[in-house]
Amino acid sequence: MREQRPRKNDNDRRPERRFDRGFEQREENENQLEGRNALTEALKSGRTIDKVFIASGEIDRGLQKLAAEAKEAGAVVVTVDRRKLDMMSQSHSHQGIIALAAAREYYSIDDILETANERGEAPLIVICDELSDPHNLGAILRSAECAGAHGVIIPKRRSVGLTAVVAKASAGAIEYMKVCKVTNIVAAMEELKSKGVWIFGTAAEGSIPMYQADLKGPAALVIGSEGDGMTRLVRQNCDVTVHIPMKGNITSLNASAAASILLYEAVRQRG
Repeated sequence: MREQRPRKNDNDRRPERRFDRGFEQREENENQLEGRNALTEALKSGRTIDKVFIASGEIDRGLQKLAAEAKEAGAVVVTVDRRKLDMMSQSHSHQGIIALAAAREYYSIDDILETANERGEAPLIVICDELSDPHNLGAILRSAECAGAHGVIIPKRRSVGLTAVVAKASAGAIEYMKVCKVTNIVAAMEELKSKGVWIFGTAAEGSIPMYQADLKGPAALVIGSEGDGMTRLVRQNCDVTVHIPMKGNITSLNASAAASILLYEAVRQRG
């Protein structure tokens, strides 16, 4: 039987980190939709839109209405200088708006849990806390699929979505792995807890080594961002923090490598 969930330590606070928005300037142009008609038809067809860039200062009501429709459909709408749109544009006729479509559809937390239920297995989920590198997310999807995980959760903002580069880096795993995009990671963690899933955060200073973590039952593994690890609120809402023992001089692993090691520790424990 598992021990009672540990109480949160209100004194365990780290200063809020500033998010580096530099990766937005490197948004890949695969699955890029340019102009009003392209976005309008994509929305009509039900295609999943990750992000919409609209020129700042635009007062065209039609354009604003289109951006509002995309936001209602779940896209993140970002106002940018028109010069950025000019740099992003491949057609050189963006009409003040460019959208990035998802390479695959997204699922819900319930969809992920239902997959575990259908297999007769305890849920095994990966939560990615603000990963910005598409190659890292793709590699995590690949490892998660190989390890038999039931789903991956990513945040709506401050994270790479299911882009073409992610799809390629996943080596086909994107076709099989259910990915859920949520507005608030902490709220998603609370929902998982309410359904019996334990949350294991990963950090260099984690309270126990990964071998002591009970990953045989319903478990979600939180992988922090490439630079700063887990955000403060995410860290505070984990049930347990774990660390991967390090024997060398370097004290940290790539996010996707850490995810792979933890996933296969879960595989080992589950037999």
